[in-house]
Amino acid sequence: MTNFYTADLHRPLEHADAPESLSAQPAREDARPLARRFSLPFRPSLLLAIFILTVAVLWALFPSVFTSYSPVEGLPGQHLKAPSAAHILGTDALGRDLFARIVYGSIHSLSGALAAVGIALVIGTVLGVLAGSLGGRIETVIMRIVDVMLSIPDLLLSLSIIVLLGFGTVNAAIAVGCTLIAKFARLVRSEVVMVRRSDYVEAAFGSGGTFVRVLWRHILPNSLTSVIAFAALQSGWAILQLSTLGFLGYGAPPPTPEWGLLIAEGRNYIATAWWLTTAPGLVVVLAVISINRISRSIAEIGK
Repeated sequence: MTNFYTADLHRPLEHADAPESLSAQPAREDARPLARRFSLPFRPSLLLAIFILTVAVLWALFPSVFTSYSPVEGLPGQHLKAPSAAHILGTDALGRDLFARIVYGSIHSLSGALAAVGIALVIGTVLGVLAGSLGGRIETVIMRIVDVMLSIPDLLLSLSIIVLLGFGTVNAAIAVGCTLIAKFARLVRSEVVMVRRSDYVEAAFGSGGTFVRVLWRHILPNSLTSVIAFAALQSGWAILQLSTLGFLGYGAPPPTPEWGLLIAEGRNYIATAWWLTTAPGLVVVLAVISINRISRSIAEIGK
């Protein structure tokens, strides 16, 4: 009878080292996609994006470390001063340091965007999971509501909600979050449907797993990778949307140093004091681009 060991005796001499090399080759092939999946590709653009976003977060957490000026009190005789050593980004029409207002305004823009994405992530995930896992009439009703919400322009929907709730940073964040619910619900539903039809989920049900147990242990963890990347991407969009509402006067009321409101306050002096609109506008652009770059890297991890 021929077994594994007797078969090796008839193997050609030149392939005596083949088992060692062949066993090492699949290990390298399996380790390569694993490393690509769970390692963050640090590139110069990604490092720069992380640095910019880190500075913005530190502004929001520790504003007094970066500037000694007040964001709401003006300095006598310092009206519309150009950028200088004393005021690196100049002053506004009331003598307030623009850099201080940008630094203190980061807490309103970043926290508002985080709250908006958090609201949309929670509600959208619940709706998407219910639609994708239950199916039937529940899925039909939920997805038709989602289609209606997606058919309404985001700015129009957010303005309608703000008119009902009133002005302010919190209400603006709620309005922006409501415009994102439908996008999250559709994405989560598609991910849940794809995972629900996989073999290991069917095996979990076949082995006696309950619906809630299989949903919590198998479907949700394998459906949220792309959702997290999408949430990071929508954070940048939320900052842009909140800045738009602030620019239109539907966000934080003056003298709150919110980024969109800073741009709106400086538009009347754009010919004589260009820094009042350029500096906060550039901060918004850099923050949005940085978040988008980081979200692309998060999406690459799940591939």
